[in-house]
Amino acid sequence: MRIFMSTGEVSGDLQGSMLVKALYQQAESQGIPLEILALGGDLMAQAGAKLLGNTAAIGSIGIVESLPFIIPTWLMQRRVKQYLRENPPDLLILIDYMGPNSAFGQYARKNLPEVPIIYYIAPQSWVWSPNSKTIQQFAQITDLLLAIFPEEARFFEEKGVTVKWVGHPLLDRMAKAPSRDQARQGLNIDPNQTVVALFPASRYQELKYHLPLMCKAAQKLQEKIPDLHFLLPVSLSEYRSTIEATVNAYQFSVTLLEGHKALDVMAAADFAIAKSGTVNLELALLKIPQLVLCLVNPLTMWIARNILKFSIPFMSPPNLVVMEEIVPELLQEEATTDRIVQESLDLLLNPERRQKTLDDYEQMCTMLGEVGVCDRVATEILHYKDQ
Repeated sequence: MRIFMSTGEVSGDLQGSMLVKALYQQAESQGIPLEILALGGDLMAQAGAKLLGNTAAIGSIGIVESLPFIIPTWLMQRRVKQYLRENPPDLLILIDYMGPNSAFGQYARKNLPEVPIIYYIAPQSWVWSPNSKTIQQFAQITDLLLAIFPEEARFFEEKGVTVKWVGHPLLDRMAKAPSRDQARQGLNIDPNQTVVALFPASRYQELKYHLPLMCKAAQKLQEKIPDLHFLLPVSLSEYRSTIEATVNAYQFSVTLLEGHKALDVMAAADFAIAKSGTVNLELALLKIPQLVLCLVNPLTMWIARNILKFSIPFMSPPNLVVMEEIVPELLQEEATTDRIVQESLDLLLNPERRQKTLDDYEQMCTMLGEVGVCDRVATEILHYKDQ
């Protein structure tokens, strides 16, 4: 059985790698010969996928931000489309990454009509642009959607898409996370040290907008709480020099760690300041209070608001799960240093606010399904043609 899997960016590489492992494990136990070809990143390659292109570092959020990646993405896609036409897979698995994956899906529909398309983790455009052409295209290219949110499943069922709700794969990842004490011991952090985790980016261009602001806020927080210590995992090694140069321009106590230590950093933290994305849900599942920032190029935001009529109730996954604000979000001009410091101090020092956050996290967890998501997804994929 030959499967082609397409995803992009750091979070997609993580989700893809978890699925690749589950697929190979189940295929081996069931005596199914399996080959997985992919567009993804290093984690997927380590899990056993044969990469036809590395997409982990060419993802973007925003219109202006995506411009530098258009030509590299197009060239990579052209090469891979030609390969697929000459070597058709048995199944095409698309994970998030709507723009490029929509193009792949449309290409496959036209040129490989016999190849089923399974979409796993629908792009969040269903939340902020529910009646867009993108949603129509999604419905046209998807034979089966394996949905991670109940609301996502309901939405696409109403659009005529065949859907199965499988739950959120991060449940599987977080089930293996260390305890607070284990994480602190592994990172050599005193049990009584107050620790704030910083997660500025999984995409390179996000550093420009999030990291300096986080550093300014961290410096002010350190002035108010001198014994604070900050931890910052570097999601991709090529970011390290940029992060080091920025961090060194500010005065606060911080330790930079390798990206593979991110889970330990989350588990060890008392509080986190994070960009909007998968990391918000990881922190919520580990019961870490957090503040979410979302900043893009000002021109991107102007186009989104004034031309595309961009409107979204929330940006971060924890809030999208329950459709109410259980973690505070500061979007664009709201994300000032003073607001970040104010919210952070409250979430660090106010026991009632912290407890309310933990209670809300408990409610959110009940809406994410049960552990074993990747195995359920692998079963659906391996036996799709038997149905």
